[in-house]
Amino acid sequence: MAEEVLITPPGKISSHLTSSLLAVAFLTSFGSSMLYGYNLAVVNSPAGYIKDFYNRTVVSRNGTGLNGEALTLMYSLTVSVFAIGGLIGSLMVGILVTKFGRKGTLVNSTVLVFIAGSLMGFSRICGSPEMVIFGRFITGIHSGISLSVVPMYLGEIAPKNLRGFLGLMPSIFICIGVFSAQLLGLHELLGKEEHWPLFLSLVVVPTFVQLMLLPWFPESPRYLLIEKHNVHATITALKWYRAKCNIQAEIEEMQEEQRSLSTVETVSVWQLLLDPTVRWQVLSVVIINIGMQLSGIDACFTIERLGRRPLIIGGFAVMGMCCAGITVSLILQVHVQFMKYVSVGCVVGIIAGFCIGPAGVPFLITAELFKQSHRPAAYTVGGSLNWMSNFTIGFIFPFLQMSAGSYCYLVFSSVCLAVAIYVFFVIPETKNKTFVEISQMFATKEAVVESQALSQPDQLKLKKMNGYGTLENGSLEFDSSSSCP
Repeated sequence: MAEEVLITPPGKISSHLTSSLLAVAFLTSFGSSMLYGYNLAVVNSPAGYIKDFYNRTVVSRNGTGLNGEALTLMYSLTVSVFAIGGLIGSLMVGILVTKFGRKGTLVNSTVLVFIAGSLMGFSRICGSPEMVIFGRFITGIHSGISLSVVPMYLGEIAPKNLRGFLGLMPSIFICIGVFSAQLLGLHELLGKEEHWPLFLSLVVVPTFVQLMLLPWFPESPRYLLIEKHNVHATITALKWYRAKCNIQAEIEEMQEEQRSLSTVETVSVWQLLLDPTVRWQVLSVVIINIGMQLSGIDACFTIERLGRRPLIIGGFAVMGMCCAGITVSLILQVHVQFMKYVSVGCVVGIIAGFCIGPAGVPFLITAELFKQSHRPAAYTVGGSLNWMSNFTIGFIFPFLQMSAGSYCYLVFSSVCLAVAIYVFFVIPETKNKTFVEISQMFATKEAVVESQALSQPDQLKLKKMNGYGTLENGSLEFDSSSSCP
């Protein structure tokens, strides 16, 4: 029996926020994204207890304890191994989402959290610091996967007029995760010595909720149609996430993208980096991800009204000016007393500027700048750069501060202002645009003309468009200017 689909006029692909969309956004953000924020802060409160556990364990094994430097190194490994796992997880994203789908990857990766939670929860009973470190490593792998897959999944199931709102839901829950870890780490709650293994292993609770409920929701309709060619499942999924009047128009938009990708397979990271027709999109993802850390709430309520560009440009510009302001205030505060208040204001300004746009927009815009064939590889690149940048900044900042003093903030000021300028001149506004329309906007920047000198007088010229193997304005063009009469 044929599926009944109501028709919407072309270009009217929009929808209200349905309960299904909101439920999926909550489940994925609560069960996956929040864990990233939680694991960032969870080791801060029980740091002293964890070090004591490490030292007592070494004494029981070897008869002698660790010196201060060795103990600090062991604890630093516990903290930093999370980022190493995150980098590895981000490199796996492209393969996983292609094989298992967006929802499938999130569901299957929950096993990592249960393994990590068990290792950290039973580490003290087993007397094994290695279980804590390895558990942190596994949670890092899970966070590296979910940090890219959640915004990719939400970006694909959302209608274009709600893509910004749903795309920033993970950022909200990352903040909630950090806050939850700080709150539960209070001595009156789980901040006591006997509770730190439970404190570390609480990550299994939101993951369990996600595992119980998320499998009941459909896979990404774009994945089902464009990559799996399953029209029936696509219509079923859209009926979950949309009002009926929007289904036909959106299916036609996805089929248009599918036709443009009919001869193109999902590209690898290496193919993405070597593809000259998407160089502006790749460069944009690289630039906006390098200095970005995830957090932020304010942008969620303004992104659909103001758009992506104003938030990113304004956020980075504010951060750049405030970083420069910190340098000036630190230099002058010895002579001018009120400058210390200026420095505090600049710190608040940096946080506010970060929350305006750089906090969550980069992962959202990564989904919007690429079509289906290039999106997994793009998230792999963006996620890897995010993890490497966080690790690099955390490692070099103490040395930069020692060598440059107050002037070290000018480095960050220059980076922020440079990113704002780049976005202003290169990245178009993607609000309320379909993925095909966004690719067409970049086509003017990316059109590559390949001329091949033939032995015959006529010279065949093939134009590539959007990096997806389609021909621009027809099929082939002959350059008659080089033809012989």
